[in-house]
Parts: sequence; structure tokens; C-alpha cells
Amino acid sequence: MSALLPLHLGHIGLLSILRKLKSAPDQEVRILLLGLDNAGKTTLLKQLASEDISHITPTQGFNIKSVQSQGFKLNVWDIGGQRKIRPYWRNYFENTDILIYVIDSADRKRFEETGQELAELLEEEKLSCVPVLIFANKQDLLTAAPASEIAEGLNLHTIRDRVWQIQSCSALTGEGVQDGMNWVCKNVNAKKK
Repeated sequence: MSALLPLHLGHIGLLSILRKLKSAPDQEVRILLLGLDNAGKTTLLKQLASEDISHITPTQGFNIKSVQSQGFKLNVWDIGGQRKIRPYWRNYFENTDILIYVIDSADRKRFEETGQELAELLEEEKLSCVPVLIFANKQDLLTAAPASEIAEGLNLHTIRDRVWQIQSCSALTGEGVQDGMNWVCKNVNAKKK
């Protein structure tokens, strides 16, 4: 029974976002989901789409999920995070409405690497002014660094050219995912106005 709970949470989250945005018919929102390999991007995507998260393998190319509801379409692009794939990230930057960057909060050895990748993304011309949500994922693990520590380590407070938010979450349990997506919802509307 408990295995169904996280999926249910993700499902409710996505539907409530779609309801909030239904005031803008036929509005498409393009969300880019990036982060290092093993950060939890695909688990997060499947959580949002209410799909089974028990068998997830590394993403070699990309996954896309589109959810249509009442004339509204949310397109989430999940791009693989292995080092050899990262140079191709830029092929997906065009027309991005929201960037979601996922960090494995328990993998402290890679904080520097993930910080560097995020900093480079924020320098990209095609992503300028695009709101960014940083999911501090894997908070269900005892070794996870709190979001505040990650924010400090990545100098997020120096971001001045866009709205941003860091959100603790666990893609596995669904905790915090809804809060992050509510922020996305608010800021998509802010950017589109």
C-alpha cells in the first residue's frame, strides 16, 4: 500500500498545477530538467507523471513527458546527465520556460561538479532570465545535505538575473515535489505575463 502513496502525491501535484494554469488555454510550458547523472531527474519525472519508479536506468538520451489537461500542455524534457551527454544539453535550451536543476544532496563529493554545471547553465544566453528551480533531491537519505547548505555552497544568493528557488525534496517519496511544482506554476505565469 505504501508504495502507491508517492505516485499518488505526484499525480495530485501535477493535476493541481494544471488546474491552476487552465485559465490560459492552449498554453504550452516547456520545462527543462537537468542535473548530473544519478541526481534523480527521471525518478522525479516519473513521479510527476504518476508512473512506476521501481525500475529506472540511466538516461542515455532524453525522456519527454507531456501532460494535457483542459487545453493546457506541460512538456517536461529530462536529459541524461552523464558527462559525455552534457555537451548536448544546449540543443534543448531554445524556448525553455522553466529550468529545473536536480542535485543529489547526499553526493557531497560531486557538489563542486554540479555547482560548476549549474553556473555554466546560468551563463547561457538562451537560458537568460529563465526561472530556475533547484531540487535538493534525496532528502530521504540520512547523509543528505540540507537545502540551505547546498544553496550556500553553490552561492545561489549571488543569482540576480532571474527568479530562483531551492527546494528540498525526495523524488522517491514525493516529499517536497509538490511545493517545488507550485513554485514553477507561479513563476511560469510570472514569465508569461
